[in-house]
Amino acid sequence: MEYFSLTLHTLLEPTSFAVMLGSVVLGIVFGAVPGLTSNMAITLLLPVTFKMTAKLGITTLMSIYVGGMSGGFIAATLVGIPGTPSSIATCFDAYPLSQKGQTTKALGAGILGSFLGTFLSTIIAVFFCPLIAKAAVNLGPWEYFGLCTMAITLVISLSKGNMFKGLAAAFIGLFLSAVGYAPFDATARFTFGVNSISGGINMVALMLGTFAVYQVILNYATDQQNLPTIEKANIRGIGVTLKELRDNVVNIVRSFLIGLWIGFLPGMGAGISNMIAYSQAKSASKHPEKFGTGCVDGVFASEVSNNAAIGGAIIPLIALGIPGDTVTAIMLSGLMIHGIEPGPLLMTKEPELVYVIFGAVLLAAILTLILQLFGMRLFPRLLTIPYHYLFGTIGIICFVGAFSDTNTLFNCGLMLACALFALLMQMGGLPMGPMMLAFILGSELETNLRRSMMMAQGNPFVFFTRPVSCVFLLIALVSVLMPLISMVRESSKKEN
Repeated sequence: MEYFSLTLHTLLEPTSFAVMLGSVVLGIVFGAVPGLTSNMAITLLLPVTFKMTAKLGITTLMSIYVGGMSGGFIAATLVGIPGTPSSIATCFDAYPLSQKGQTTKALGAGILGSFLGTFLSTIIAVFFCPLIAKAAVNLGPWEYFGLCTMAITLVISLSKGNMFKGLAAAFIGLFLSAVGYAPFDATARFTFGVNSISGGINMVALMLGTFAVYQVILNYATDQQNLPTIEKANIRGIGVTLKELRDNVVNIVRSFLIGLWIGFLPGMGAGISNMIAYSQAKSASKHPEKFGTGCVDGVFASEVSNNAAIGGAIIPLIALGIPGDTVTAIMLSGLMIHGIEPGPLLMTKEPELVYVIFGAVLLAAILTLILQLFGMRLFPRLLTIPYHYLFGTIGIICFVGAFSDTNTLFNCGLMLACALFALLMQMGGLPMGPMMLAFILGSELETNLRRSMMMAQGNPFVFFTRPVSCVFLLIALVSVLMPLISMVRESSKKEN
């Protein structure tokens, strides 16, 4: 109750509330407009939070996260293009509903589904984070090394198209994390005499380059600056009836559990949960033939699951210091920039901050619900914002943010180099997720590896003599081997 009152006092303070409101609106806009993502919005606002207190800074980023995740269904409904990868499955039924003249129903289902997924999953995170953190306090460097290894390999195993490319991307991330002075002995590595990178690759420059500048360049290069014409829609009311909500209770609960679990697993996230929940809803439906033709059940399944992944991803972020997806990896970097070390001890050292984070997500979910319900008629106008204004503004913010972090032009050059490197990775088909997660966890991985080996006097088998560490490493091994085994089986079937 003490933390509850402190959280309310912090979040409802006029400045904090105004910043949260603006952040939610910004998140909705970036989530709604194809080509702009919540990743980009959070990255752009990261330098802005430097002068804020830790609580206000993290609250700002969390509000953008919630707004951006929810806003993705707007473009999916109105023009059939997902605003974010987490809304791909929403297109399958929301857009056909809109074409049938039922735009309000599609938007209403998306708004309610997004709110239910975010709010309920965060409530569960509030109860589970302390329990997991309490258990994790007893873990040693061996277990943390195994946990970081498992997180990275899970992301690799889920890489689209080719697992080997995911492995290569992860190695690139580990290499980038090794630039600068080594832990313990402070040996300079891969600096090539450049003092500006002796402390490591600047996280802000890397984030801005790979998520903002890269996206702007890519959109211009692929000529993705024009959206289809939006047909006039008569948007009134909420659109969803109580009967439709009652009929979808089982669907909503199932999709919620799928999103929560997938969000909890490192590297999976909302982009996968919405597809799995949609397919499960279709398989369990009494009328599967209606899916893809404008069925509100599909909209509920997709939007509940992808937003439930928010609470699922927050649990390992807060309790273990392990990001659940790319967005929470950026969140983790934001916490680290503010001098906060996520992990089991965070619940003990900074309990007030933790509950402010939970409260920020819950309040942001409520604000998003209210803004979207009352601003539904404005949605079509969001998709008419000229891209040349958006991208020009984003470019300026990127350069200002990169410079303000270190007060050197070198950081701006590093940001451009990171953007170019991201483009080369995209041309080579290398996924960004494994690279970014490996970069974030690289220093933690190395520190715990070296600490473990020092305590075990160089005996590498110590990782397998400790049960928890052994389980983590075995899961990591299986997650890498299973896709390989599946590939071998498929090739043998084709030969036969």
